[in-house]
Amino acid sequence: MSQRLKLTIAYDGASFGGWQSQSHRNTIQDHLERAFKRISGDIIRVHGASRTDAGVHALAQCAHVDVSRKLTPPRWASALNALLPPTIRILRCQRVPKNFHARFSAKGKVYRYRIWAAPVLPPLEYGRAWKVIPPLDWKVMRSAAIRFAGAHDFAGFAANRGQRETDTIRTIHSVNVRRRGSCLTIDFDGDGFLYKMVRLMVGSLVQCATAKITVEKIVERLGGKPSLEGRLVAPAEGLFLVRVRY
Repeated sequence: MSQRLKLTIAYDGASFGGWQSQSHRNTIQDHLERAFKRISGDIIRVHGASRTDAGVHALAQCAHVDVSRKLTPPRWASALNALLPPTIRILRCQRVPKNFHARFSAKGKVYRYRIWAAPVLPPLEYGRAWKVIPPLDWKVMRSAAIRFAGAHDFAGFAANRGQRETDTIRTIHSVNVRRRGSCLTIDFDGDGFLYKMVRLMVGSLVQCATAKITVEKIVERLGGKPSLEGRLVAPAEGLFLVRVRY
C-alpha cells in the first residue's frame, strides 16, 4: 500500500529552469524526482502546486507524491535533503489523505515581488530583486495596485504558455505594497494566477510609477478586450512564491 506525502519546499530559483520537468533535466521537479528514485528505486512523479518559471524563487512551494517505501515523513525529508542541491530544501514532509492534491486542493496562493529602487543593486540582492532606477512615484504605485483587488478578467495580464487560457477570471483578495529603504515589496494574495500574471501586474505598476502609463490604463486592461501593446513583464528574479493556501 502506498502513502501520499505532502512536501513543503523552498528553493533559490536562480540556477534552475523553473519547476516543471524539461529536457535539460535541471528543474526543481527533475531534481526531486531523481532524489526519490535514488532513495526508493522507483520512478515517482512529483506533483507541484505551482509551475514557477526559471529564475523564480519559493519560500514554501507545495507538492505531493505517492510512495510505497515505509519511511517516516521526517526520514523522507532528511533523505531527500541529503541528495538535493543546497539551493533546494524540504522544509516539511507530512502524510496526507489520498484525495489531497497539491494543485487541485489549493484554495489560493501568495506571491511576493521585490523591487530595489536605487542606482546600485547590492551584491546580496543580485538575482533576488528587480533594480529600478528612481524616481518612482510611491503614491501612484499604491493607488494603481489596489485596482487589482477583486474579481477581474486578467486576460490583459497573462501570457500564452503554448495554449490560450479559456478562463481568465481570477480573484485577488489583497495587494499589499510596502517600502523599507530602497526595497519595495508587493504581495498578491489570490485564488489563482495566470501565466506571468504577477510579473505583468508588477510591470504595469512600475510603468505607472514612472509615468509611462496611467492608472486608467490598468483599469482598461482589466475589462473587456484590452490592448496588449506596450506591456512590461517584470524580470523573474524578483518573484517569490510565499505560500499555498489549503
